Amino acid sequence: MNSHHDGEPDSPTSQQSPARRALDALPPLGALRCFEAAARLGSFTRAAQELHLTHGAISRAVRSIEDALGVALFERRSQRVHLTAAGERLRDAAAAAFDLLAATVRELREPARKPALVLSCEPTLLMRWLIPRLPAFQAAHPQIALQWVAGGGPVGFSEVDLAIRRNDFSWGREVHAQHLFDERVGPVCSPAYRDARVEGAGRGARLSEGAVLLHSATRPDAWAQWARAARRRLPRAPAQTFEHFYFSLQAAAAGVGVAIGPWQLVRDDVDAGVLAAPFGFVADGSAYFLLSPAPARAGTPAALLAAWLRAQA
Repeated sequence: MNSHHDGEPDSPTSQQSPARRALDALPPLGALRCFEAAARLGSFTRAAQELHLTHGAISRAVRSIEDALGVALFERRSQRVHLTAAGERLRDAAAAAFDLLAATVRELREPARKPALVLSCEPTLLMRWLIPRLPAFQAAHPQIALQWVAGGGPVGFSEVDLAIRRNDFSWGREVHAQHLFDERVGPVCSPAYRDARVEGAGRGARLSEGAVLLHSATRPDAWAQWARAARRRLPRAPAQTFEHFYFSLQAAAAGVGVAIGPWQLVRDDVDAGVLAAPFGFVADGSAYFLLSPAPARAGTPAALLAAWLRAQA
């Protein structure tokens, strides 16, 4: 019988696995962090600045690793440091290890969170229609994280997952489009302005002399489109133009004049009595769509969001 033993059967050393013993032989994590920064930045001074340590602390940490490994990691010449072949190997291994640790820590900190769906939407529609309804979506789907981006026109799906757009431009056959709602428009103004400047009711309603038509540079033909859709004669009245659609609606609420308001953008203000719609709303032939690079699979966050958006119309 061989009586030779590497250690006592119950000793801590004999119970350690090879992997555990290898870990115990590693240099301290703090020293490795100092080395990785110095190797990545090519400078002890810059590593010290990044880690909020002194130059001497970085130098001592690197020296302790070199002493433990018995190899030089840097060549020091002309007041500069250069990685040796051994240093390059350790740099690559340390960088990979720290990247893996950082990724794992991020996952553990937020285990239940999914990557956010990035949705692009025209600014005014986002402000006046979507944002007021977001609490209801979050209550119904707390597991879905959304990130909103204001934008219009063509969509770059390398930057966003979904986009809400009006079909006033061509987005191409390769884009998947889901109809959300038809655009309905109508003149809106403050209730006081309606009482002072609108005569008659129903089909006989008309703007009185002195009423001001509010235009938007982003939808310059809004009044003409409404007149055609409503089969009404375009009123002859003084005009005032604003840079953005949102500003014309704000001016209408303030009593400056009468603006063309899309139903989805003004419905909350009409319900609240902030705006009046003396001529009602008519479809102008355009519509809003949810755009995506491909159809969403049933039950996915994108599909659930699309169903919720359609229900809001």
